[in-house]
Amino acid sequence: MALDDILTQVPIDDIAAKLGVSPDVAKAAVEQGGAVLLGGLAKNAETDEGSSAIQAALKKHEGTTRVATVDDIDEADGGKIVSHILGANQKEVTQQLTESKATAGIDFGKLLPILAPIVMGLIANANKGKAEKADAGAEGSGGIGDLIGGLLGGGGNSGSSGGGIGDVLGGLLGGGGNSSSGGGIDLGGLLGGLLGGKK
Repeated sequence: MALDDILTQVPIDDIAAKLGVSPDVAKAAVEQGGAVLLGGLAKNAETDEGSSAIQAALKKHEGTTRVATVDDIDEADGGKIVSHILGANQKEVTQQLTESKATAGIDFGKLLPILAPIVMGLIANANKGKAEKADAGAEGSGGIGDLIGGLLGGGGNSGSSGGGIGDVLGGLLGGGGNSSSGGGIDLGGLLGGLLGGKK
């Protein structure tokens, strides 16, 4: 499971229509927004308390299926999820994403609450499958952090020095740590700041 899985679950054309942008811009925004939410979840999963809270939230989203339209999404619930994931950084992160030239015209204050329930549903279903395998005597479960790390393509190497998940996400989205690429958002730096890594 990877960030691409999020894209297949999101009604891109419907989001584009709702936000008044082209499908290409909406897709780029979904990639950025999805990565930020996953990065925030990964950071929260680093503590026992955060991990427990995520596990409890995931239980509510097990069995989630692909949504056909934005109207199928509980945006109020999505708003609460975003608040929990980003915490005190929500306003700053949302503002930086909204100001990105790469996704001009996207209001991430509206997009993130649409994405959050989809992301949680994907992780919940993957986590349920992993738990069932663990119950069947397969490899020991590496915890929710590893699952999210795998979703990000980072595997379980959260102990690597450097920017950690911010760098993983920056690389994943082609942003790297340097935003010299045609006004694209410095997602690695943004997440590095959000997640307490190096800027």
